Amino acid sequence: MTEGNVSIEEPTSRTDRVGSLERGLGVLEILAAHPAGLTMSEVADRAGLTRAGARRFLLTLVASGYARQDGRIFRLSPRLITLGRTWLSGASLWTYAEPFMREVSQTLNESCSAAVLADEDVVYVARIAGARIVGVALHVGTRLPAYCTSMGRVLLSGLSDADLHAFLARAAILAKTDRTVTNPGELARLVAKAREDGYAIVDQELEIGLRSLAVPIRDRTGAIVAAINVSTQSARMPLSEMEREFLPLLKKAAGSIEDFFVVQ
Repeated sequence: MTEGNVSIEEPTSRTDRVGSLERGLGVLEILAAHPAGLTMSEVADRAGLTRAGARRFLLTLVASGYARQDGRIFRLSPRLITLGRTWLSGASLWTYAEPFMREVSQTLNESCSAAVLADEDVVYVARIAGARIVGVALHVGTRLPAYCTSMGRVLLSGLSDADLHAFLARAAILAKTDRTVTNPGELARLVAKAREDGYAIVDQELEIGLRSLAVPIRDRTGAIVAAINVSTQSARMPLSEMEREFLPLLKKAAGSIEDFFVVQ
């Protein structure tokens, strides 16, 4: 077959394939089948590798951002979804989630979006645009800073204290508006509040006039894997009313989306 001007032959023997890549993909598949994570020994047993071989693959995945290590446990990270916008827009979870997000959007006449954490940003994986206009142009694949967005703070609330500290130490934290919180200690407090409350509100920290409220989406282990939010203009609705009107609908939608993990 051909790709562009380059001729590519179908592999006909093992000499045409990269064995280490095959084994690495096998490790990815094993971790994908165990969202709660596995130890190095468990990965080695399932992949038919030595402990030393499993260690090299797992540490490479961690260093590349495709896996996380929590003590002895290794699990996949959301970075896999950045491999392609096609996956982002066509993932079965978001196909399943779209009717619930659309119901929120139509009920409130506002935009409803979903995102996952990728490095220092959130990446939009689904979006139902509302009839009303907001200043920020958003679509599937858009990246925004995690520290000053409601979905970002909800997603950061799913990190361990050590991982959050590391994030705040490396992230480029800049003021987007005169309301943006840039102090790492204050950001840590706001993330802790989002963890305790089960939601986050960000008021004009990304753009003046833009408010948003987000809630987490959890997998069957209870881990936060995504977030959904509703955005509105500050002149349209006070914060107290936004919390009263938006939060119940978002929580209901998140619960319906989480059922996806139960039925899989």
